[in-house]
Amino acid sequence: MRPAILMACLLVPLPLPLTAQETASDTLLTVQHYLDWEQVSDPQIAPDGAQIVYTRRWVNKLEDKWESALWIMNADGSHQRFLVKGSNARWSPDGMRIAFLADGEPKGTQLFVPWMDAEGAVTQITRVEETPADPRWSPDGKAISFAMLVPDSTVWKISLPQPPQGAKWTPAPRVVDELHYRQDRVGFMKQGFTHLFLVPAEGGTPRQLTSGHWNVGARFDGLSARVGYDWTADGKTLVFDGLRDTTWDGQYRVSRIYALDVASRAIRTLVSRPGYWADPTVSPDGRMVAFTGYDSSEHTHRTSDLYAIAIDGSGMRDLSKSLDRDPGDLTWAPDGKAIYFTAPDRGSINVHVTDLGGGVRDVTQGVQVVSLSSVARTLMAVGVGSDPAHPADVVRLDLRKPGSQGLSRLTNVNEDVLANKRLARTEEIWYTSTGGTKVQGWVVKPPSLGPGKRYPLILEIHGGPFAMYNVGFSYMFQNFAANGYVVLFVNPRGSTGYGDGFSNGIDHNYPGPDFDDLMAGVDAVIARGLVDSTRMYVSGCSGGGVLSSWVIGHTTRFAAAAVRCPVIDWIAMAGETDIPLFTYSFFHQPFWEKADEWLAHSSLMFVGRVTTPTLLMTGELDRRTPIPQTEEYYAALKMRHVPAVMLRFNEEFHGTGSKPSNFMRTQLYMMSWFEKHKAGGEAAASSQGNR
Repeated sequence: MRPAILMACLLVPLPLPLTAQETASDTLLTVQHYLDWEQVSDPQIAPDGAQIVYTRRWVNKLEDKWESALWIMNADGSHQRFLVKGSNARWSPDGMRIAFLADGEPKGTQLFVPWMDAEGAVTQITRVEETPADPRWSPDGKAISFAMLVPDSTVWKISLPQPPQGAKWTPAPRVVDELHYRQDRVGFMKQGFTHLFLVPAEGGTPRQLTSGHWNVGARFDGLSARVGYDWTADGKTLVFDGLRDTTWDGQYRVSRIYALDVASRAIRTLVSRPGYWADPTVSPDGRMVAFTGYDSSEHTHRTSDLYAIAIDGSGMRDLSKSLDRDPGDLTWAPDGKAIYFTAPDRGSINVHVTDLGGGVRDVTQGVQVVSLSSVARTLMAVGVGSDPAHPADVVRLDLRKPGSQGLSRLTNVNEDVLANKRLARTEEIWYTSTGGTKVQGWVVKPPSLGPGKRYPLILEIHGGPFAMYNVGFSYMFQNFAANGYVVLFVNPRGSTGYGDGFSNGIDHNYPGPDFDDLMAGVDAVIARGLVDSTRMYVSGCSGGGVLSSWVIGHTTRFAAAAVRCPVIDWIAMAGETDIPLFTYSFFHQPFWEKADEWLAHSSLMFVGRVTTPTLLMTGELDRRTPIPQTEEYYAALKMRHVPAVMLRFNEEFHGTGSKPSNFMRTQLYMMSWFEKHKAGGEAAASSQGNR
């Protein structure tokens, strides 16, 4: 299932010590080292398994942004080198070319194809006005399919008098007649519909394959995202997800799987069962289609399963029902007898395999996060791997060797940054919350940890809420720990990776028992003797902003809070966010029928209890949890004379760290705020009975 997705000037002239707490260090991970940090993603192995292309990102320090380029290496990790500026590389079926996306003519993103021989000639094969996405080679290598917006604007003609010559009248208003008209990281969406296209691999005019007032691509709450689709082996059919229905704008968690005849453009429905079905992947012989999804439900959240169906639409069956985890990265074995996939489980993400009878087995195991990006004919696969002590790097997996012996690390892009650094140690904990619920969390301990010493605590809460903290390397947590903080991160009820029952522990009750789970986690860490209970802090963004604002309305045990990109008023949120249907799904009835339920779960209604000094941080451009939510809470806190500061992060959508400088600011402002507020409230010394 695709994830459910529910920040620089001061506005008040307070005499705050907002200087950084950090000093330069060669042995600790400071924010300054972030400027040299690198990331890897989307590795693709050649069909013969000989070479790997991957995307590498680094910080452009002058322009305050991330740059990306394609790098290539041998399958053993040797001979790594820059290939070309771009992303989304995909090998041709014969391994002689790749297709990738990069800036081109006449403007914006275009599709390119270079030959992977000594000459390496590159051809720009599209010259389109909109942005192509999700390129896929046809099985014969003669064409490339892609998804692209087809503009279709609403025209409202009125009899406005002609302006005098040379007049500068105000532009006409934006005409909005759909529920979904804005999107985080996009702004106002351009009106139109996403469809599939086909272009010759040597360049030419793209041919539109689908059309109409509907979208290819299974959408979460109307949000434009990648399109899940695949070719059949004979090149005659494209199988794709989407909703071929003009009522798509009012549909939540509804999609189908379709089969498109490429020659005639005829479309038939492959999976019509009411539900959310996505990510179709065709077997090598073209006879079967694997996909993920779940049946329609009144529950706030459902865990996906892995399904298979014959290409004629018969014999749909659930292959992962016994797993109760969300499958992803679906990849057929070359012989078509098995399907490899990843799934989150208790903070880790590993690779699994199932045969067509539904027997699920582990391929990798351990405390780690591993993706599955592509598989060669040799059953050699590549992905991205990380664990608490190692940042994300390209890894190679031999799918014939289950277990850790089949996993090799091929890159080490941050070796220069981490050399001689003393990193924090991350310890897993389990504890019992209300109702006997077993909850998993992790404690990140300062590198300078000394016997008998007590440290300030940061409780950092994840967003979603239907998401999962994983055990991958966290620069944020390592940096906090390097500055002497113990960091606690927890997967409370509502988190994924623990089964449908656990994620639905907050079904139509959010916030709810997740608060109990967070507080029980704090109690568990205090009991270990690590924490100075007068210096405990709470923070979180998005769903973490929901819960951090909820926490300070229900306990005084924290000395300060950093509430980032929060929802504090569900009624207002329903009209402000780019995911309105997701917002309505948390409640049994709309607010005009049962407002008390919406208010009972809004942090704003508990602001009268708040005494905790609160730092609010939100992006000016946020469309997910828009800044009016933050403004409401800030005004209420100021009316009550609670110490509060609002930071409005320039050039940020949802979150406060997409710009490298803003990530560093987020870290430093939070630590500065926490350093200023060292004494907790009346309950600081007593962890029980004041929740």
